Amino acid sequence: MKIISYFFVRLMILFIGLMPFSILYLFSDVVYFFLFHLVGYRRKVVFDNLGRSFPAKTPDEILLLAKRYYHHLSDITLESLKGFMMSPNEIVRRHHIINTELADYYYNKGISAIAVTGHYNNWEWGSLSPGLQIKYPIIAFYKPMSNALFDKYAKKHRAKFNTKLASIRGTSATFEELAGTPNAFIMAADQSPSNIKDCYWINFLYQDTAWLHGPEKYARKFNLPVIFIDIQKSKRGFYELNLIVLAENPASLPDGEITRLYVQQLEKSILQEPAYWLWSHRRWKHKRG
Repeated sequence: MKIISYFFVRLMILFIGLMPFSILYLFSDVVYFFLFHLVGYRRKVVFDNLGRSFPAKTPDEILLLAKRYYHHLSDITLESLKGFMMSPNEIVRRHHIINTELADYYYNKGISAIAVTGHYNNWEWGSLSPGLQIKYPIIAFYKPMSNALFDKYAKKHRAKFNTKLASIRGTSATFEELAGTPNAFIMAADQSPSNIKDCYWINFLYQDTAWLHGPEKYARKFNLPVIFIDIQKSKRGFYELNLIVLAENPASLPDGEITRLYVQQLEKSILQEPAYWLWSHRRWKHKRG
């Protein structure tokens, strides 16, 4: 069954990859109608998340925001598949870092950095574009896929663009192994923790929220500067990435401060354009205590 699934996904990548973007977004409109109106993909999760995060909005405003989210979800799903067949020039043109000099500054000093981002706008192209634009070798942490064939294909493809995918199951070993050379470690830090024992609890979008401790843990342990990757959509299919320093000397900060700064910056980005965050994720399934 996994072999069949693998070849089906490869066929979809070929189908989407050969589409011009103008046709891809027409197809995305069809996918939106299917997800929102016919299937109702995770509608309850989306509406619950939006309602709790924006208590001042009316039901009609929440409905409009949900529709805009499903349009965006359709776009980034197809864009992710399209990314497997995009040329380096097109990736850089559509997922452009506007201040690469900030990353290059730390690289030239021989210092590794931790780059934190969230599931906001097109984060998938974020494993492709940085290695084409900055000097750092890129280490992107990810959760291995259950289909070993597709997992191997994805790792091989990302490696073409100076990015190495590293399993989150070996995060500590990866940092230890690469401690002597400058690398950029990319971590998406807004997932719901699987284990809340060591997490940080910080208010986020009006809700007491559990946060992963990993980015702060390794930033403080190795005293690596922490950079937030702010991804903003300039128009459909085009994104601008702004690198923002959250902490230059993490070891000097109080425990939890790096995570708080990250949450603050992520929330600021989401409030600028709420439809572009991953609202179909069960973000608030854990409760404190």
